[in-house]
Amino acid sequence: MPWWSWILIWVALVAVSLLFYVLLGIRLFRQFMATVKDLTAAGGKLGHIEPAEAPVEAADPGRPRPGSAVFASPAVMRHDYEASKSARREERRRRRVQRKKDRGQPQALGDLDFT
Repeated sequence: MPWWSWILIWVALVAVSLLFYVLLGIRLFRQFMATVKDLTAAGGKLGHIEPAEAPVEAADPGRPRPGSAVFASPAVMRHDYEASKSARREERRRRRVQRKKDRGQPQALGDLDFT
């Protein structure tokens, strides 16, 4: 085989590999563009959905926002914990007294409020 036939074989191999890379690039570009189109359509649909509930700030301005406990001092958090604990305890006591009153049962001395 003459030397120029080897050059033709190598040129053909390089041309086929370049054609393969070009076709692969076109295929990847089309898949990328289809993904972008789908994401754009999904973003358009999600952009029109109304929130399920009102914002926390508008609902109750006196209530702390979710996540604010991370930045609060331990003393404030301890006070809030104790206050909510005593409020829950008082609410349970009030329901127990009302339930016993409705059934006509005698009240426990600790359940009576003397104030």
